[in-house]
Amino acid sequence: MALFPGFKRRRIRTSGATINLVTGGDGPPLLLLHGYPETHAMWHKIAPQLARDYTVVCADLRGYGDSSKPKGLPDHSNYSKRAMAQDMVEVMSALGHHSFHLAGHDRGARVAHRLARDHGKRVTTLTVLDISPTLKMYDSTNKAFASAYYHWFFLIQKPPLPEQLLAGHVPHYILGRIGRGKGGLKHFSAAAQHEYVRCFRDPRTIHATCEDYRASATIDLQHDRRDLNKKLRMPMMVLWGKQGVIERMFKPLRDWREVARDVRGRALDCGHFLPEEAPQDVLLEIRRFLRQHS
Repeated sequence: MALFPGFKRRRIRTSGATINLVTGGDGPPLLLLHGYPETHAMWHKIAPQLARDYTVVCADLRGYGDSSKPKGLPDHSNYSKRAMAQDMVEVMSALGHHSFHLAGHDRGARVAHRLARDHGKRVTTLTVLDISPTLKMYDSTNKAFASAYYHWFFLIQKPPLPEQLLAGHVPHYILGRIGRGKGGLKHFSAAAQHEYVRCFRDPRTIHATCEDYRASATIDLQHDRRDLNKKLRMPMMVLWGKQGVIERMFKPLRDWREVARDVRGRALDCGHFLPEEAPQDVLLEIRRFLRQHS
């Protein structure tokens, strides 16, 4: 537990998967969800500090890290954000947390968005890092966005094409993705890099993460369209990187105000991986936001 001193590791069986997590601290519960192509390890720079005031849960999403990786169904429904959110609701229930603060980065933020939609009474606050809503982003696709987020359109191709192309190229692909910002890999600890590569070497992880993206381009959009007229009610914070695609191509506060009633936030001076590139700023913003609503 070198990355999370004082935390305990747990594995919790849900109705659709077995979820790996670490938990530590004392106080109001806070669930942190990671993005692609990472694991719960991405929170290691801020989770121990948050654990001074909160009971922090850092979980691997279904298909990622050391959580289970079921084979994708033909309609990708077992990697829908609804299914992945259900995992997390059941995890928090098993830990004794009926309601909780919720924060997610990248793919984890998309799971968090769906969790807040499907289980709104359980979410005290919602924080999303470096995304606009999935439906908004797909509906806004143009050449510039498709070039910047090429992996969205690569990973959704029918199996096993992307799985086969990624196999055997994991270290280069993973380290290239996380190190694409101005600072390269300097913001990412060697231990965290090792974890990301270790977990992604598993062919089941490659398949599962492709299924995550396939679901986002199909069944997730259906779910989101059905909810267009229902705005999220809980307080929401949006943070994004000034050096990233969200800053250049989207209006995150405006975008989220289309789907949520109470939205605030700002850009931080970093790239896409906020908790590792700008951990002190993220920590400050999350603490300030949660103190207002605890």
